Amino acid sequence: MSKITFIARMTVKPGCEAEFIACCRELERHVRAHEPGVLAYEFFRLRDSNRFAVLESFPDHATEERHMKSAKLAEVAPKIAACLEGTWEREYLDPIP
Repeated sequence: MSKITFIARMTVKPGCEAEFIACCRELERHVRAHEPGVLAYEFFRLRDSNRFAVLESFPDHATEERHMKSAKLAEVAPKIAACLEGTWEREYLDPIP
């Protein structure tokens, strides 16, 4: 299994939504412009109050590793984490053979 796809769900603190969304958009733009191997990288608002998710998909572990070690993610991730209540819940999605 080489393809890696997951949804990470998170709850944003009240009053932090605008900052959180700005950080998400910054990351989305960066990934589209500078990480051409990434298959999917998009944030979504869930229908529950203050709940969001990110869908990420990589063709292989090496591409995910490059993304996770990127300078941009290191810069923006702490800002996102500061907006969260608790942490995120990651759910992996495996292709059906």
